[in-house]
Amino acid sequence: MMTKVLFICTGNICRSPSAEGVFRHLVDEAGLSGQVEVDSAATHNFHLGEAPDARAQAAARKRGYDISACVARQIRPEDFREFDLILSMDWENLSALQQMCPKVYRHKLMLLMRFANEFEEATVPDPYYGGVEGFGKVLDYIEDACQGVLEVVRKRVTQYQAA
Repeated sequence: MMTKVLFICTGNICRSPSAEGVFRHLVDEAGLSGQVEVDSAATHNFHLGEAPDARAQAAARKRGYDISACVARQIRPEDFREFDLILSMDWENLSALQQMCPKVYRHKLMLLMRFANEFEEATVPDPYYGGVEGFGKVLDYIEDACQGVLEVVRKRVTQYQAA
């Protein structure tokens, strides 16, 4: 049984592709690539088909993550059915997701930072209009929260294997 995790931000060019890259790296390191699918998407159609922001790519590359293959896409109705965890970067995107999502799947919608252990912030701030340092802070938050997501996913995979 495949566990599917989807990361969501506004345009899918900064935060969510960064989270996708970090989490994919953690999944690979944990040897779970065959059991976990990772993707990212946007709530809005501002950057469809674009690669991640150059600043996001540079910050990720400095930490050993390659997000260059990510392509911005908007969330689709079938994503709500197909993904097990749909993790939003902030309250605005969570609210947008809640409005789009069929009621039966709303339990899958959560803030990514809910899984953080080191940082107490509720959301991952949008670095798009700020300086380069904002992209490093975003990665700090994402790395922390993705470790927590990995623990949840690892337990889920283990439960499926035992069944």
